[in-house]
Amino acid sequence: MSFESKLNKGKFVVTAEISPPKGTDTGDLLKDASMIKDFADAINVTDNQRAIMRMSPVAACSILESKGFETIMHLTCRDRNRLALQSELLGAYALGIKNILVMSGDHPVKGDHEGAKPVYDMDSVQLLGMVQKLNSGFDFSGNRLDGSTDFCAGAVTNIELNEIALMKLEKKISQGVRFIQTQAVFDIEKFSVFLDKIKDTGISKSWIIAGIIPLKSEKSALFLNKNIAGIKVPENIIDRMKNARDPEMKGMEIAAGLIKELHGMCGGVHIMPIGNHEKTKNILEMAGII
Repeated sequence: MSFESKLNKGKFVVTAEISPPKGTDTGDLLKDASMIKDFADAINVTDNQRAIMRMSPVAACSILESKGFETIMHLTCRDRNRLALQSELLGAYALGIKNILVMSGDHPVKGDHEGAKPVYDMDSVQLLGMVQKLNSGFDFSGNRLDGSTDFCAGAVTNIELNEIALMKLEKKISQGVRFIQTQAVFDIEKFSVFLDKIKDTGISKSWIIAGIIPLKSEKSALFLNKNIAGIKVPENIIDRMKNARDPEMKGMEIAAGLIKELHGMCGGVHIMPIGNHEKTKNILEMAGII
C-alpha cells in the first residue's frame, strides 16, 4: 500500500528523514534507510538542508526507490527558477518518485557556500500551485505536457501560528496539499492549540504528521533553540536533559512519550534524528507503535 493510500485510510504513519550524502558515496544513505525499512511508511530526502550542499534529492530518492523504499522528495524554492523546478519535478516523476514536500528553503547565508545567491523565483504556495498544474497535464505557463504527473504533494508548517502564518498555511491547503509535516513538537498543549487553529481550513487531522526530534543532550536542545527557526524546546525538557544520568536515553524517553500522546491526535509522526536512525526503532518500540 502506498504512502498516500495509508493517509487516505487513516493509518497512523511513520515517516523518517534522511539527508543525501555530501559526495557520491551512498553507503551511509543506504545503511540509514535499511535501519528503518521495516517500519517507515516513507523516507523524506532533504534538499540541501540548512543550505549545505549535498547530492541532488532526485538522485538520492531514485537510488532509494530502486532498492524498494518509498520516498518523499523535498523541493525548495531557494535554488531553482520556475523552469528548473518544473524540469526537476518531471524528471523525478519519470524516475518513479510520487511524493513531494514543498518548502521555501533556508537562505544560503546559513549554509556552507559563502556568496551563493538565492533564487526564490516562486514561494512555496506558488510551487504547490505549479505541482497541481503539472498534475493536470499542463506546465506553469499553460502549455500541454506530453504526459502528466500525479504527485502526492505536501507542505511544512510551524505549530505556533500567528495570523500571517495561518493565512499562508490556508493558502497552501487551498493548493491541494495531501499532507502537512510540522516542525518538531515538544509541547503537546501547543500542538493541540495548533490543531484547533487549523480545524476550519479543510485539512483532515489524519493528514497532519507531527515532527519529532529525539534529543541527545542539553547542548543539542540549546542548539535547536538557537539555530532552527520554528523550534522551541521548553525549559522543563532542557532541565530534564541537563539532569539526566544518560541524556541520550532520556531524549529517547521524551520522544517516545510525545509519540504516545500524539497517537490519536494526528495522522502520524515524522522522525528527524540528530545523526542517524540507529535509535529510531527503539523509540517507536518504547512508544508502542511497533
